[in-house]
Amino acid sequence: MNALAPELAPVFEHIEARHDEYVTRLMDYVKNPSISAQNVGIREVSDLLVKMLGDMGMEVKSVPTKGHPFVLGRYEVDPEKPTVMLYGHYDVQPPEPLEEWLSPPFEPTIRDGRIWARGVGDNKGQHFAQLMAIEAHLAVHGTLPCNVIFLLEGEEEIGSPQIAEFVDTHRDELKTDLVVTADGPLHESGRATITYGVRGMTSFELRVKTAKRDAHSGNYGGVMPNAIWTLVHLLGTMKNAAGEITIEGLHDPIIPPTEADLAAAAALPLDLDGYMENIGIDRLDAPADRPFWDRLMFHPTLTINGLNGGYGGEGSKSVLPCEAVAKCDIRLVEAMTPTQVMDCVRAHVAKHAPEVEVIAMGGMLPSKTPMENRWGPLLQEAVETARGEPPLVYPCVGGSLPDYVFTKILGVPAYVTPYANADEANHAPNENMEIDLFLKGIRTGAALLDRLGRG
Repeated sequence: MNALAPELAPVFEHIEARHDEYVTRLMDYVKNPSISAQNVGIREVSDLLVKMLGDMGMEVKSVPTKGHPFVLGRYEVDPEKPTVMLYGHYDVQPPEPLEEWLSPPFEPTIRDGRIWARGVGDNKGQHFAQLMAIEAHLAVHGTLPCNVIFLLEGEEEIGSPQIAEFVDTHRDELKTDLVVTADGPLHESGRATITYGVRGMTSFELRVKTAKRDAHSGNYGGVMPNAIWTLVHLLGTMKNAAGEITIEGLHDPIIPPTEADLAAAAALPLDLDGYMENIGIDRLDAPADRPFWDRLMFHPTLTINGLNGGYGGEGSKSVLPCEAVAKCDIRLVEAMTPTQVMDCVRAHVAKHAPEVEVIAMGGMLPSKTPMENRWGPLLQEAVETARGEPPLVYPCVGGSLPDYVFTKILGVPAYVTPYANADEANHAPNENMEIDLFLKGIRTGAALLDRLGRG
């Protein structure tokens, strides 16, 4: 474990002495619903955060957008010191189905060493831990070790539709050296993680109509084109049985992983048999020889999310379907873009099945922070100081987050350092956060500020 800096030791003591207070304050915070999809409680919680940050001594404001407001806080120490932006989101998922909750979603309850409530893990408990870390430094030292920008979004759970325009418009106010997001779960072993990148994505529909109406499969079979077969044959030209995506030009922009990326991925722990048993599979998707982590980090995917048409009810119906729809998504790696991918998809469909309509459904750019940079080792050291063991380092993860606004618009490194337990059940009934991990999150946030301030 790293030696504890003299300035950090009393901050850790301050945090330890306020265990019960922090838990009570977190429960008071998460009892306030802020459901972006339903526009419930958003204004109230953004106003609550403005007061909370203001009471801590930060310059703070609520910034309106076409959708829900951003909360932007700032604490300036010294222009010669580094500036870190701490990003999070104050909106939460809808709590339904309510009948599956063991306690009401907005009545925080302690059971089994955890707080159970909607939003406690995703993301209120995690950014509240960051806030308490700031407060602890201010209480002990009267100042912070470095400059801090605190940015909280109110629409992350509905796809962050305003964040790119917001960051671009306010780039002067958001000048920072790096961005750190406390969100998502720890490794299933309980080990902390630091993530350097995320895949992007684009979603689309393929639609085809081959006749005015469905028809009798005997009277019209072999005469009228079958809409579902049209899509099946098209999809078969887009990815082959060997697992290769065969859309022309799709891979052209991809920047291959570096040696450092590959080494970091190879060093990650993996219980492949346990992983496969947990999800209930007996083989990995093709290609069979592709390393596990490479699949999730360094390659795009093409997924058929759903294929609909014809009859799917009980029994049989000898119908020849005239309409069919395939819903698909493609996960993107650096430096693919949704625009480039959709251009390739449209050109491919025009060549192989011109009667099929392509409908773009939106997308998100990937984000990648180089492994070789000044800030990553400092973050790793801070996590180890706070938790007593080094974090697992992920060059990239398979999912998608709006980190591209930081790496591509602001042009700064962006990292994700989760604080919540792997079984937090975010987006599901009975969302929860282990109290011990919440308190370790405060320690980690405090250590992070200290380490960045010392350079």
